[in-house]
Amino acid sequence: MKKLIFSTLILTALFSCKKNETPDQLTEETTTETVDSSAVTPANALPEVNQEQLKAMVAPQKNDTIYVTNFFATWCGPCMKEIPHFKEKMEELKGKPVKFTFVSVDAKEDWNTAVSDFADEYNIRKNVVLFDASMIAPDYFTTITKTWDGGSIPFTVIKKGDKEIETVGMMSKEDLDAKLNSFK
Repeated sequence: MKKLIFSTLILTALFSCKKNETPDQLTEETTTETVDSSAVTPANALPEVNQEQLKAMVAPQKNDTIYVTNFFATWCGPCMKEIPHFKEKMEELKGKPVKFTFVSVDAKEDWNTAVSDFADEYNIRKNVVLFDASMIAPDYFTTITKTWDGGSIPFTVIKKGDKEIETVGMMSKEDLDAKLNSFK
């Protein structure tokens, strides 16, 4: 019962946002969907991705780029603890064919406050996207990942071509290094 309630909360948090611009790390075949024109959003609002865009983000790409997609929430202690490792690795690999994307599953009401502040604090605004999971089917995540049901975060998928590593739970700096090094 607890898992069902937690899954429902996560799904609700994931589907409360809408993307209005494409970040650098989205693939070429990913398209953008804009927010309803009657909605007013700040000019520096984080982009929202829909289900199809998220599916494309985690789909295998036929190139030499390593794609690191991390699902997080600002209220998740383990998520916040591992982010500095990702940020450090992003700096270390700057200019290399590695793209980091952080998918916020926070509640929609936190997008312009907690999530925006987090993105600015870590200087990763261009790598953060919002995903509104409140309207998705409970089995959505099992259709886009091999091992994750959307029930716990952090969750990270690292892909290069047909090779992929999925990790449920927090990664240490050493874990992240080892997983990224396995793609070389």
